Amino acid sequence: MKDKDSLLQNAGINTRLTHIGNDPFDYHGFINPPVVHASTVLFPNARAMETRTQKYTYGTRGTPTTDALCEAIDALEGSAGTILVPSGLAAVTIPFLGFVAAGDHALVVDSVYGPTRHFCDTMLKRLGVEVEYYHPEIGAGIEALFRPNTKLVHTEAPGSNTFEMQDIPVISAVAHRHGAVVMMDNTWATPVYFRPLDYGVDISIHASTKYPSGHSDILLGTVSANAEHWERLKEANGVLGICGAPDDAYQILRGLRTMGLRLERHYESALDIAKWLEGREDVARVLHPALPSFPSHHLWKRDFKGASGIFSFVLAADGPEKSKAKAHAFLDALRIFGLGYSWGGFESLALHAYLNDRKVAKAPTDGPVIRLQIGIEDVADLKADIERGFAAASAV
Repeated sequence: MKDKDSLLQNAGINTRLTHIGNDPFDYHGFINPPVVHASTVLFPNARAMETRTQKYTYGTRGTPTTDALCEAIDALEGSAGTILVPSGLAAVTIPFLGFVAAGDHALVVDSVYGPTRHFCDTMLKRLGVEVEYYHPEIGAGIEALFRPNTKLVHTEAPGSNTFEMQDIPVISAVAHRHGAVVMMDNTWATPVYFRPLDYGVDISIHASTKYPSGHSDILLGTVSANAEHWERLKEANGVLGICGAPDDAYQILRGLRTMGLRLERHYESALDIAKWLEGREDVARVLHPALPSFPSHHLWKRDFKGASGIFSFVLAADGPEKSKAKAHAFLDALRIFGLGYSWGGFESLALHAYLNDRKVAKAPTDGPVIRLQIGIEDVADLKADIERGFAAASAV
């Protein structure tokens, strides 16, 4: 397997996704690892039990199934270690709890995932952590926001719903000069298209619910850390007793095998539709970082290898009084796009993004923001469905 590991380091992404994570010959040649369920693990003697010298000690600390997925994620992220947690939100909250304490100051990007903001404004506030939101396009200007007690910088690129890019290398360099840990929610790009730890990030967060799963039926999150921060992340996870289930880990590991191919389809189809939307009078703006017209496109082009299937557009509206009505009419007319949260599955989804919680990165004012997840359906059918939505919206 060591020879194979060295070969895989220089192999293409789909080859790596096909082979990383476990050695079939550890399991009698079976391609996929067995699903090992566990709570109690037996020790051969009292001394081994006292010193915990064996690899597995209790179900919350991992099984061969969960380890197989962690090893695959480490290979993708270039990380020293990975923990599995029950959801993408847990993947955000656990490292927060592990790296900040009462009296600390944390900087969080204002285009952050909504439930992350809610966690910061409620749980962290109750724990005595002060959270300050910064503009996603701040770049090196973030230095002015640092205080002696700033311990953590949370990034997300592109931002939720409005897709602003961040200058991750610059922000990371500034944060490290001030002794702060840098976290990044990398769910949009996955480590296939962007590896945060290569750009100065300390902790990479991923909602595996999305593209690694690919089938809208599993909840799981991964958190991967560099060598400097791995032990503390692992300790925090163990203290909290939060872990991913072996059955879910097995399904995510299986989903990884085809993730590269699926992402290619999502990327190609979403960009096709985004370019088509740019030329329509029904659309005020398209919010997709891979479009040259997008304000922070240069950062995406510099750092990212691709784009996923989710982006937004601003539906043209005659005025704010018709904004919600037009958005609802558009959504209600869709037949192929489903109306639902999450994304990253095989099916296309749409929603009206509510952005009233922004502090410094204000929401677009030229119309309602419609977020689209472009699935793997045929593009012509998706465009026809969007046309139905435009027709309904224009009648309002």
